Amino acid sequence: MKRLYLFVVVSGLLFAGAADAQYPVLDMVAQKVIQKYQQSTCEQLWQQKNEPKPPMEQEVIQKLRSDPQMSTEFINRVAAPIANEMFQCGMIP
Repeated sequence: MKRLYLFVVVSGLLFAGAADAQYPVLDMVAQKVIQKYQQSTCEQLWQQKNEPKPPMEQEVIQKLRSDPQMSTEFINRVAAPIANEMFQCGMIP
């Protein structure tokens, strides 16, 4: 339920701010995603990795894939913190 709520908020914020050239809302969304990774235990991250994605999360991912500029900006903001946490948890070499 918590993940569903997060992605409802994420999708609303993401697309409300998509028209803004500097993506300030995207920055807030990216911060929420980063916080999720930083505040989750390794066990929680492993468990979530194997769970199917909720429909709202799939929709957000689809929208990011359809807008290369927005997806690039999103990845630029979240990649390092997420990769660092995944490395610490042994999820990537």
